Amino acid sequence: MYLYRIEATIAGALTVVIVIADSDEKAFDYAEQQLEKHFIAKPVVEELCVLEKKRMSAGNGYVIETESGQTS
Repeated sequence: MYLYRIEATIAGALTVVIVIADSDEKAFDYAEQQLEKHFIAKPVVEELCVLEKKRMSAGNGYVIETESGQTS
């Protein structure tokens, strides 16, 4: 199993989705499912892109930076 960090482009805005899957194909399916659950109306996903893929093990994770959270 792998931990995926996937970036979705929806209406020109970027959204990050984290999923666990055993293949890239399933990761994209799971990411789309998570987006459908998150938004009230089914979003039109313009693009999905795998940013990172890590084999699952204790302690693995991601740091997600946002523009508003950056420090100088």
